Amino acid sequence: MKSIAEITKNMTDWQPPVIPENIAHGDMPGDKVEIGEGHVQKANVIFKELLPMLEEASEKSETGKVVITVCGGSGVGKSEIASLLSFYLKEAGIGSYTLSGDNYPHRIPVYNDAERLHTFRESALKGMVKEGTFTAERFEVIHEFQKNGDDANPKHTEEYDWYESYLRNGKEGLKGYLGTNNEIGFDEVEEIVKEFKAGTDEIWLKRMGREDTELWYEKVDFSKIQVLVIEWTHGNSDNYKGVDIPVLLNSTPQETLAHRRARNRDGATDSPFTMMVLELEQAMLEHQAPKAKIIISKSGELLSYEEYCKQMEEGR
Repeated sequence: MKSIAEITKNMTDWQPPVIPENIAHGDMPGDKVEIGEGHVQKANVIFKELLPMLEEASEKSETGKVVITVCGGSGVGKSEIASLLSFYLKEAGIGSYTLSGDNYPHRIPVYNDAERLHTFRESALKGMVKEGTFTAERFEVIHEFQKNGDDANPKHTEEYDWYESYLRNGKEGLKGYLGTNNEIGFDEVEEIVKEFKAGTDEIWLKRMGREDTELWYEKVDFSKIQVLVIEWTHGNSDNYKGVDIPVLLNSTPQETLAHRRARNRDGATDSPFTMMVLELEQAMLEHQAPKAKIIISKSGELLSYEEYCKQMEEGR
């Protein structure tokens, strides 16, 4: 098997291959990948930029193995673009496997969503008590909003000035849960990365569906895999190590919401609480953005970090 460096050195004039109707995708059970022209265009731009980085990263690696992550906001196209990059690598003769980070929360989606909401509400009420803004009468108002699933709505501060205390404390509590070790098994992902880079031939990988009976492990053959592609919102997180080339798919919260609506993956797509989650996710992505080796805009343009910052500022 040729090394990554040997292969990439001969790919200076790379042209994208013909993409079949069905290509392999990430290992999230039940996940569907629908590749459009926009995904292909972005993947082509990214791949050309990726080739010299792959060569450099493989030469620095003791086993020649490289870890790429494709990260970005919810619904931005991580699964599709990661699948395309992995397909391009395989077509070039570089063994590749796509791992979905969505297999590694501690809870299945419905329970994790419930835990997020509980964390928000409990933190909000505890914070109000601590600040002296909680009263039984005010809780009656809050409780009605909770029953309607509207208690994360910032518009309530227009009628109740004390409601700012509820929102601020709830958001701070949620911030301490989202994308942290409390929500996600980063240590398990880091161990997989370590095993892969060490040259382990077979690795047990977690599978998590959307039902409480859909949780198991599968042994995957990595003996011929040279590149591990991790597609994950939190792929560029500071909570785990070992990624060589983080790729950031940029989108504003508004663009991310539009993706989620089109995908219609979960209920309450544009609820006030969902918007709060997206806002916090966006803040995490912005915090991690300086580490990204490749940043690409929604329109498919490569961005420097400075251009990325400018785009985000203009999009606010």
